[in-house]
Amino acid sequence: MAIYSLTDKELVPVSATSFTAENIHERTHIQQLLKANITVLDAGLMVIAEEFGEWIDSSRRIDLLCIDSDANLVVVELKRTEDGGHMELQALRYAAMISAMTFEQLVDTHARFVNPGQPDHDEAQAAILKFLGWDGPDEDQFGQDTRIILASANFSKELTTAVLWLRDRDIDIRCVRLQPYRMADGPVLLDVQQLIPLPETASFQTQIGSKRQAERKQRSERHEIRIAFWQELLQLAAQHTTLHAGRSPSKDNWMSSSAGIRGFDFVYVIRQRDSQVHLWIADNEPAFEQLKEQKEAIEEELGQELIWKQEEGQKGTLIGALVDGGYRSERSEWPTIQKRLVDTMVKMEKALKPRLAQLGK
Repeated sequence: MAIYSLTDKELVPVSATSFTAENIHERTHIQQLLKANITVLDAGLMVIAEEFGEWIDSSRRIDLLCIDSDANLVVVELKRTEDGGHMELQALRYAAMISAMTFEQLVDTHARFVNPGQPDHDEAQAAILKFLGWDGPDEDQFGQDTRIILASANFSKELTTAVLWLRDRDIDIRCVRLQPYRMADGPVLLDVQQLIPLPETASFQTQIGSKRQAERKQRSERHEIRIAFWQELLQLAAQHTTLHAGRSPSKDNWMSSSAGIRGFDFVYVIRQRDSQVHLWIADNEPAFEQLKEQKEAIEEELGQELIWKQEEGQKGTLIGALVDGGYRSERSEWPTIQKRLVDTMVKMEKALKPRLAQLGK
């Protein structure tokens, strides 16, 4: 968006320029100005060190290492290039490297930054505590998160796509654009705009992020429960049938095993409150019809009514039996549910396998 100079009679456009054209350098100019005016990037920041790189076997350095008012570590990465380069990858490495920093190490780093020749740790600690509003060090509250701020003249589509993807996965990473303009009478202006996340939508995006985080946690919990349920079920099943032998517990809610004939599978399906055992017949309605002709005899052998599912447009049919209870049932009920599933699978295998061998004869 254009910037204009206001006069009594007109709006005079101010021309955008570049750091390169203005002979403004990344380290000697931009970094020094932002170090002295860090609140331009974020109102709640304190600079701890500049060109920080105190880790083993690494010559790379963080442009500005900061903390925020919530005692989180903040990596500030600067670029004067027009697309930001690969600064998000660098910043992620830096964030990982400093994530284990302690409060004591932070104080030591700041002391040596303020006065390399004679570091004053007491003075450095006092300055940090004053900024945080703490009476004393609190390791439990310090460094619970590591944030990233990318500041550049512009950002490529690849970089912003990566940043949005990382934010969707709860990484606090931001893009701040530094766009220089030159006034007609000589002064250079700097337009500082946070692009990601947009300030006016940050609160809403935080709510969405919290919702997604809760959904991912719920999904992860569901997967863990299913894996545990399958593990017990497979151990029990192995004592009674070779079906599903060699299968590993899975996060999925179904598990199949070949019935010995191509296109026919015996399947367990576990849901939250009920489960199912069925024979899946892939795209072979004549076979399904042949078996259905023996419906009464098959159901008598299994000792229950079955589901005979044949839906238009579906690429397969199934013959199934419902079982009460699922992976969300009380853990104490799992052995009973799993026994019902295995017993039903054994009965279904015994009743249907001989009939499958006779299909088409």
